[in-house]
Amino acid sequence: MNTDRKAHWAVRQSALPTVVRACPDCPGTRHRASGKIRVNASGKLLDVWLLLSCAGCDRTSKVPVHERAHVSSLDPVRLVGYETNDPAVVRELTMSAALAARNGYRLDWTGTWELEARTPLYALDDPTPLTVLVGFDLPVPVRVERLLMLGLGLSRTAVRRMVADGRIQLPSGLAPTAKVQRDFELALHRPGSAGVAHHPKARTAPSRAGAPFPPRAAEAAGA
Repeated sequence: MNTDRKAHWAVRQSALPTVVRACPDCPGTRHRASGKIRVNASGKLLDVWLLLSCAGCDRTSKVPVHERAHVSSLDPVRLVGYETNDPAVVRELTMSAALAARNGYRLDWTGTWELEARTPLYALDDPTPLTVLVGFDLPVPVRVERLLMLGLGLSRTAVRRMVADGRIQLPSGLAPTAKVQRDFELALHRPGSAGVAHHPKARTAPSRAGAPFPPRAAEAAGA
């Protein structure tokens, strides 16, 4: 019998989010990261911009990151990242919700992630609940039920039924329709297990032959 009672699901990055804002030169509203950061120095004062490219006309536009900031106020390692177009820094700035809010645009996360679900096989009659650790490689807002549908290979109706039955136990206060973007844990209970039996809405449901939660990897078209 497999004694590993933990499954590891990871929301992996497949692309950077699209920046949605008006373009001055064309009717387009979708911009992608150019991979570059511009730093302009005026004495000891620095301006730092994230450079975007319009998907419609390729016009380059600037997103202010720092304006008239004294060089001593910036972390030296961070400044080097700006000056060298460090991909990790470009990635962080492009995904920053705070930067988006400050500059009046929104992020479109469609097609930016996929779910890698590693779920161990174990005996159907084992009453021990399976803990699922869900980790995020990027701060994409994803509905809980969407993750469950992809990770378990089930329909939305089936997922909601299992949550109502207590077979899927979510963290307190977290609804299936809520969006999450940070790591969290949930538990999967077998039909007739103690966790299900004590759930206020619990009822026993028939299980499929074989382990009902096999290892799988699922791609997500959007959040």
